[in-house]
This record gives sequence, structure tokens and C-alpha cells, in this order.
Amino acid sequence: MPIIPSAYTRPPAYLFNAHLETIVPSLLRKISGLEYSRERIDTPDGDFLNLDWSRVGGEKLLILSHGLEGDSRRHYAMGLAKLFNQQGVDVLVWNNRTCGGEMNLKPILYHHGSSYDLDTVITHVLRQGTYREIFLSGISMGGAQTLKYLGEKGRDLPAQITRAAVYSTPCNLASSAATLKISSNRFYKNRFLGKLKKKIEAKAVQFPDLVDLELLRRVDDFDTFDTHFTAKLHGFRDAADFYKSVSADNWMDQIAIPTLIVNALNDPLLGPACFPTKLAASKSNIYLEMPKRGGHTGFLLRGKEFTFGEFRILEFLNGA
Repeated sequence: MPIIPSAYTRPPAYLFNAHLETIVPSLLRKISGLEYSRERIDTPDGDFLNLDWSRVGGEKLLILSHGLEGDSRRHYAMGLAKLFNQQGVDVLVWNNRTCGGEMNLKPILYHHGSSYDLDTVITHVLRQGTYREIFLSGISMGGAQTLKYLGEKGRDLPAQITRAAVYSTPCNLASSAATLKISSNRFYKNRFLGKLKKKIEAKAVQFPDLVDLELLRRVDDFDTFDTHFTAKLHGFRDAADFYKSVSADNWMDQIAIPTLIVNALNDPLLGPACFPTKLAASKSNIYLEMPKRGGHTGFLLRGKEFTFGEFRILEFLNGA
């Protein structure tokens, strides 16, 4: 029954609620001394992905998936990359389509269920034959993509992939999406929606008849945005069909390797169904850790360069 107690107690005193725990690191945390080298690879459908590598000559590799409207430069990605590099592990952070500073070629963008692009990245890495062991990690949306990929592969997962760890992860997409309707979460809704609307506008330049820009300008909530844009572009009926169809918990019971999920109980962007207690209690290889504090992609530690989430992922992927 691997529902495990957490050693994380609280953030620094000035982060006295979940919103500060979430927003302050997102806006102010900086990671220095890390440089990526970029590689561009083709996708099977004629598009491309940008991969950002931080190599130290290791025999092991961490493949990291970023969050919604994030990229390889986000503080949580660079923090994990720097920490793992210090332990002699190479790191690859892949950028979802339209993320990482370059618009993709196809009408589609990306979403929480885009595990097919993670599969393309992993297939590319395996062809190189460089690494004897590969770890997977994901933060927020990237955690959901990672869990979905692991469940889809099940026991057919490539043997080189031995362990996985995610945090601040919307295991159930509908439950997470519902939090953006809460008035106290208006900041997150407006921030995400504003960025995504700009990408749809850019996509309309590429494909002038693809979307209704007048409707886009009026959109003020995610149900409407996901129904008329996310779902339409990616082949789903509406927002509800999209959330149900791509949610990671459809596949999580098929995960076959040791996998850690660290979700803070005060995370403002995770609803009740994002804490898979029954699954963790019934599966010997899914470890669920639920700190009382941490916010969303927060987990700051007083006087430390790295966060509790980053240290915990390193510890778990090292076998602890």
C-alpha cells in the first residue's frame, strides 16, 4: 500500500498560502549556470519537436516533460536539469508543439494527452543507443503526459526505462479543469487562457479558415475554449469529451514500473480526483505522496537552490 508520508512540512514563512507557494516561484525563481543544446526532430505526421539537452557525459538520462504553456526554460525544468547534471545524469527536456519559442507546422497544438509526442522523443533517444538507463519525469501537464505514456505502454515499455516520478500532476483532467472555474483561481485561468489564445491567433495566420477568431476574442472560460478550439483541433466532440478521453487515470492502472506521484494537498489546480489514493493502495508500484503544503509546482525550501519536489524526484529515481 504505497501511500507514503511526506517529509515536506512547509515552505519559507513568507509563502503563507497556496497561491503564494505557487505564484512566487513561477514568477521569481531563477536557475543559473545551465545551458541547453537544441536538437530538432521530425514527427511521424510531418511536424517537428524541439529537444533541449543538458549533457554531462552520463550513462543515465532523465527525460522531462514540462507543464501547460511551459517549456524547457521554466524554473522547475531547469532546476531538475541542474540537479541531475550534478549527479552525473544527462537531461533531455522536450518542448511540446508550439512551446519553446517556435510555432509548429500542423494545425494541432498540444494537450495533456499528447503522449504520442513523448513516444516520438523516447523512440528517437533509444535509436541512438547511448544510455543504459532512462528515467521519466513530468511536471503538471507533463506529469499527466508521462503517466499516460507509461500506462499505454504497460509491460511493453522499453526495458531501458526503469523508474518514473512526477509532481503537481492532474491525474484526472476533468477534476483539474474544474478548479479553473473557482473565483480564487482567476489568476491562473487568465494567465493560461491568455497565452493559449495568442497561440490560436498565430495558428490562424498559418491556416486562415481554421478557427473563428471573433469567437476566440469572446472566450473567457476554459470549457468554451476547450470545446471550440482544443477539442475541435484535436478531434474531440467537446471539452467534456476531451477531458474524459485523454485523462491519465484511464491508463494509470497499467503502469508497470515504480512510479512516484507527489501532489500537494493544498495545490490550487488539483481537484479531488487528482489524488489517486485507491489506485496507489492497490498497486505495489505506484507511490503516492501527498504533502500538506507545496502549492502547484512550488515546494520551495528555505535557503536551498532546489525544491523539495526536485530533491524527492532525484531520491526516488535513484531507488530510494
